[in-house]
Amino acid sequence: MAGSTWGTILTMTTWGESHGKGLGVTVDGCPAGLLLCEEDVQKYLDRRKPGQSRFTTARKEGDQVEILSGVFEGRTTGTPVSMIVRNTDQRSHDYSAIMDVYRPGHADYTFDEKYGFRDYRGGGRSSGRETIGRVAAGAVAAKLLAELGVTVTAYARSIGPVTVSEERFDLAQASENRLCMPDAEASAEAERYLDQMMAANDSAGGVVECVVRGLPAGVGEPVFEKLDARLAHAVMSIGAVKGVEIGDGFAAAAGTGSRNNDSFRGAGGSEIRNGIHKATNHAGGILGGISDGDTIVLRAAFKPTPSIAQPQQTVNRSGEDVEISIKGRHDPIIVPRAVVVVEAMCAFTIADMMLLNMSSKLENVKRIYLR
Repeated sequence: MAGSTWGTILTMTTWGESHGKGLGVTVDGCPAGLLLCEEDVQKYLDRRKPGQSRFTTARKEGDQVEILSGVFEGRTTGTPVSMIVRNTDQRSHDYSAIMDVYRPGHADYTFDEKYGFRDYRGGGRSSGRETIGRVAAGAVAAKLLAELGVTVTAYARSIGPVTVSEERFDLAQASENRLCMPDAEASAEAERYLDQMMAANDSAGGVVECVVRGLPAGVGEPVFEKLDARLAHAVMSIGAVKGVEIGDGFAAAAGTGSRNNDSFRGAGGSEIRNGIHKATNHAGGILGGISDGDTIVLRAAFKPTPSIAQPQQTVNRSGEDVEISIKGRHDPIIVPRAVVVVEAMCAFTIADMMLLNMSSKLENVKRIYLR
């Protein structure tokens, strides 16, 4: 199948299925000399692994990563970094009842139409476990960005109807509660809402927000490879994401130019370059597809988990009407586990665009080759 590789200079190719022997990723284009070990990657994978609370699938996977190549004596060698996570707790029999039935909200029907065949065990490549490779690759990118003074941080902005309060916003709280919300009160309210959904055999969606700090102005291309376009592409490629916005996003459509424009200032405030800064950040850190030196703000909307135990109407492969109730182990909401996936995809895309940007000025090329 096509479409399993992402990136231009820094690339990732993910592979594997939910109920196969394992999943993994090959990261190519990473500069030699970057300090990297399995612990660096594991701490990211631990944030997305299942079975950590009553709001995640009960599937018990340690998601232990093994680095197979590209690292020697604790540093990257400049060759492909290949990583694997082996599956240990598959229950493929949970899916035997739906092998000929199209689950509502899933890719069963579209996969069948495209390939004439599908792996019905947990969704195969369409499963959320495919994101293991993305997160492992994102961990490598995050290490590279740290060397460049760039940080990428994501958290749950809203779950169902519950949204984080700006007055109570506390980023430290995002790592203290099970829903990754930077607002303890909102997190408690969201837990009550999810308990109601679970009691009704239903599920919920939400919004993940991601902020990028420390990225200098000038990163991104002005036409088809705009920085915001690449970020949107990367995040929209995550299963269950149904919308992406940058800065004010859709709210900007209801505003006016006088309010939406970010005024530039020459002194004080948050410095971008030579004292230049913006008074506001409605643009979300990107102008004309190029970073403006301000904080990049991105939000991704996740649909409710489609696997629910309620009876649903659908059809089988013969086109006959049938009723289905999804069995197996599923998340009532994927947002808390998806936070690190959004973070990983943004980090990888930013790192790739920074490497691509090095050749945008002749002086940069001379600095490397005319020493």
